[in-house]
Amino acid sequence: MELTIEKLVYGGEGLARMEAEDGRKKTVFVPLVLPGEHVEASIVEERPGFARARLDTVLEPTPDRTAPPCPYFGECGGCHYQHATYEAQLRLKKEILRETVARIAKIELPEITVHASPPLGYRNRTRMRVGIVEGKFAIGYYRMASHSLLPIRECPISSPLINRAIQAVWSVGATSEVPRGLSEIEIAADNVDQKLMIVFLLDGTFEEKQLREWGGSIKSALPEITGVVAIQRSRNLDESVAAPELDGETSDGSTRLLGLEGLNYKVGEFGYRVSAGSFFQTNRFLAEKLIELVTVGASGRRALDLYAGVGLFTLPLAKDFERVTAVEAAPSSFRDLLANAPDHVKAIKSTTEAFLSRLSGNKPDFVVADPPRSGLGKKVTAALAKLAPEKIAYVSCDPSTLSRDLPALVAAGYKITKTDLVDLFPQTFHLETVLRLER
Repeated sequence: MELTIEKLVYGGEGLARMEAEDGRKKTVFVPLVLPGEHVEASIVEERPGFARARLDTVLEPTPDRTAPPCPYFGECGGCHYQHATYEAQLRLKKEILRETVARIAKIELPEITVHASPPLGYRNRTRMRVGIVEGKFAIGYYRMASHSLLPIRECPISSPLINRAIQAVWSVGATSEVPRGLSEIEIAADNVDQKLMIVFLLDGTFEEKQLREWGGSIKSALPEITGVVAIQRSRNLDESVAAPELDGETSDGSTRLLGLEGLNYKVGEFGYRVSAGSFFQTNRFLAEKLIELVTVGASGRRALDLYAGVGLFTLPLAKDFERVTAVEAAPSSFRDLLANAPDHVKAIKSTTEAFLSRLSGNKPDFVVADPPRSGLGKKVTAALAKLAPEKIAYVSCDPSTLSRDLPALVAAGYKITKTDLVDLFPQTFHLETVLRLER
């Protein structure tokens, strides 16, 4: 079937139309395409309201199409836009953000300022599956639209040191038995890409001695590794946590196997302790720009940092406010927040919803809210509207949930005074938005 791609939608797919049996037009979603392209595709899933197709051939490419820099692109499920020039990616993300907010929230955003990243080598944290493929050890990512492991020997969007660590893990895995219970490995680098932390993510039973020996072998192959930690996982997702440990999973406990339990990470003038299991921004080039956009021009007596994590925004706020309250629910991130925050910061271990429900007293001058992909939700949005701070910085990693939350804030008297799109995740459909709202 031949299709013409109308636009890209949030999630990385292109949207086209085909003739349905009743004579009407049916929406078809196709991956790995660009707006304006004429393609040949095959239907792989059909539902009453839409269909999904596999791209077979690009019959008429657009000038925005380019050769992907990664040999695994198209098979690997990690990236979605490597077939587009980086300039096109930024333009498309801007269009997707504006269209999504207009369609869902019925709100026209003011001028969107886009902040670009180096398109490759930007990730300071990479997480890979561990398994056996065709009888041999493998690490990699899931194949596109599946839970089948695709062996990966390099990841161009990850930092150079992380790629060296991937090679070290391959070498050790090829010559020794994989530790029981090991399902994933997370590799984290510091801001200057000179030190590494390895985290073994475990499901089920394990042997600490075997893990320690395996970690020691990897460290011997790569001396930049300063610590190896094992984390036993459970699957109880708490979406009220801004960035739950291990990207959405909770931990039943961590075990330090070798060296240190975390990294010291510097962003501009601020230093952070980031332990195994704690969330931290993954783009090593744009973290400082993100801080600047969120906190610029904000000062006063009281600031509130919701979903604070290890304190990325808390520390800059503490420079310009007499009192800062930082709220974080994830245990590992909260411990780091306590270690990172200066004395005049009050750190509170709580979900944002529970904290706001019992908040009383003087309202803050400024609120930073950096929720998970699930957004603020009705209760938190209503509580913020009732709290009525003069200014809010809403940091969103999902334009759909951002669009759901915005109407209630606008109805409460807030105006969007500034919109920034921060491209923390080049080559993928993900985008970060910073909105400044004022009463």
